[in-house]
Amino acid sequence: ILDQIAIKVDPTDKAMLKKIATVSLASKLLAEYEQIADLTVNAVLQVAEKTEEGGYKVDIDDIKVEKKPGESLLDTVLIKGIVLDKEVVHPGMPKRIEDAKIALVDSPLEVEKTEFDAKINIENPEQMKSFLDEEEKMLKDMVEKVAGAGANVLLCEKGIDDVAQHYLAKKGILAVRRVKQSDIEKLVKATGAKIVSNLDDLKAGDLGKAALVEERKIGDDKMTFVEGARNPKAVTILVRGGSERLVDEAERSIHDALCVVRDVVRDPRIVGGGGAPEAEIAKQLRGFAQKQEGKEQLAVLAFANGLESVPVALAENAGLDPIDIMVQLRAAHEKGQIWYGVDVFEGKAADLKEKGVLEPHGVKMQVIKSASEAAGMILKIDDVIASAKSKDSPGPPKHDGEGGEEGASEY
Repeated sequence: ILDQIAIKVDPTDKAMLKKIATVSLASKLLAEYEQIADLTVNAVLQVAEKTEEGGYKVDIDDIKVEKKPGESLLDTVLIKGIVLDKEVVHPGMPKRIEDAKIALVDSPLEVEKTEFDAKINIENPEQMKSFLDEEEKMLKDMVEKVAGAGANVLLCEKGIDDVAQHYLAKKGILAVRRVKQSDIEKLVKATGAKIVSNLDDLKAGDLGKAALVEERKIGDDKMTFVEGARNPKAVTILVRGGSERLVDEAERSIHDALCVVRDVVRDPRIVGGGGAPEAEIAKQLRGFAQKQEGKEQLAVLAFANGLESVPVALAENAGLDPIDIMVQLRAAHEKGQIWYGVDVFEGKAADLKEKGVLEPHGVKMQVIKSASEAAGMILKIDDVIASAKSKDSPGPPKHDGEGGEEGASEY
């Protein structure tokens, strides 16, 4: 029934997706901030990829939500790139590079220690000097390989030695160390770079591109922004707010909005909100029940009554009379007004599709499936307990003192 009444929409229709996001945010802290709904829609559409079947696939993990207390919620922004909660490693390095060519390295720029214990006997100062010079030469060669590939930005998952930092600064290369693996993977999608494990293999084709890589001070901390890629398939939402708690709440609200928008882009079907689909399904199930024989009819009617608990709960929570509301809803649905639901602001049944209260079809379907499975599971548990009792103690329980120890243990 839900599949039949669902409305097909264009998965790239920003106005429709914004309505879906706004409904998700309506009961939360961000209800008044309209631009947050726009921001979540733009973020999902940016990372959406077309499939061979003609649909879209969206991975929410490609949208990084970075929190930073300070400023206000209005300063929350979408960055078409990645924000790293790291600073540039050396003060002598440039803090801003335009037309960046980015190398992503997951091996350290340090002198490797041997896996076994080794002892070196040095007999004179010249040997010590040549040993240190060789270490420095190895680090300098690493930097030369990075520069030789044409990179002017180095983002490293591991550490960068102080000597290597010095040579990178001399070459004018901006470097960031100890970048999280998850951020490195997002940078691959955002910049088109390839992760290199061995600097000997680094070549110009492995470099990613971005219009700008810049270190900025956000609040009390310095962060590195990688933005302006041509078609980034990973983006960042930088959440700002007056306090830590406010920022945490905003992050949860944005995550919910991203999920519902993603659901509609994946499965472009929607239904009305406010208990309208539940009321319509209940009406059709009652008609179906009349054609059933035996106890199946009672089961179908009970299922229909269960679905109507959604608009009843909405009416009760809004301080309305649930009986009046249900009478209005049933009358409207009998006339074929399938999107009539509970309008909590007007205090009556109304066409919620016209009012822009919309929900993803996939979410509604999952709610009904999950509720049915949970009810079935509880009923099965009850059966197991009842049968266990009937096997162990067919008669009434004995009181203390009757039947000795065996009776006492049974009780």
